[in-house]
Amino acid sequence: MANSQTAVLIPCYNESTTLSQVIHDFKRALPDAVIYVYDNGSTDNSAAIAKASGAIVRHVSIRGKGQVVRRMFADIDADIYVMVDGDATYDAASVNKAIDLLLRNSLDMVVCTRNPIGDKSFRPGHALGNKWFTQTVNFLFGHQFNDIFSGYRVFSHRFVKSFPAISQGFEIETEITIHALQLGLPAAEIETPYQERPAGSSSKLNTFKDGLRILRTIFLLFLYVRPMAFFGILFIVLMFASLILGTPVIVHFIQTGLVPRMPTALLAASLGVLASLSLACGIILDSVSRSRLETKRCWYLIATSVR
Repeated sequence: MANSQTAVLIPCYNESTTLSQVIHDFKRALPDAVIYVYDNGSTDNSAAIAKASGAIVRHVSIRGKGQVVRRMFADIDADIYVMVDGDATYDAASVNKAIDLLLRNSLDMVVCTRNPIGDKSFRPGHALGNKWFTQTVNFLFGHQFNDIFSGYRVFSHRFVKSFPAISQGFEIETEITIHALQLGLPAAEIETPYQERPAGSSSKLNTFKDGLRILRTIFLLFLYVRPMAFFGILFIVLMFASLILGTPVIVHFIQTGLVPRMPTALLAASLGVLASLSLACGIILDSVSRSRLETKRCWYLIATSVR
């Protein structure tokens, strides 16, 4: 794409220690790009530093990274979007390689997979959690990615303008990944160096609180995206339990004409009804999910045609 406009999007919350370095690094790597810093209610002087460093500063009052990404994607019109955290842990020099890959293969997303430099790049437990969540998403939605939580990504215009962005916080990267998997969008990964935070900078990610929110997001998106699989599993479990409990009762009734274990019979019948309802819910919601998928695909094609 000749003379394509590139926007560097930096979500920011209290990154005064590192923000200037990130902006200057990306100015050096992409001298023609426009750099935007979206301040999410910082209590330090991050916004002033960003403005002094030559970035366009905008403010999002509602707290949460998902809120910031939603606003960034809605506001900015460009051909290529580079999203990166403002904590100076990502390698700005890798951005040209990612953009070249995006353009050369007509991709919609390139994920810069983190390759830790040193033992302190990841906080304790984060590497294990990242691996576990990534494998869970790949299992539920189809294997493709090695690092679903990377905050360093390059997007096409059509991806950004067709992405619904419903997440509120750090689970936004998970939603971005699942959106690409659901629509079957062309995407790739490149490995980039990932270093520890500089002295004086601290992570905003809460290991357990945000981990639970991410797990909840994966569960809900699995329910929304693949309802037939979810309710189909529930149907099999409930029907199996119903048959295990009910078969001896039915056999005894056939042999004697009596139902001596009425509570068991009622429980088996109730589980059978619940299994049938689960199957019906799966069939109905699968139709709704397909309709949503068609709508997303239409928005994706519209975003493609208007660019």
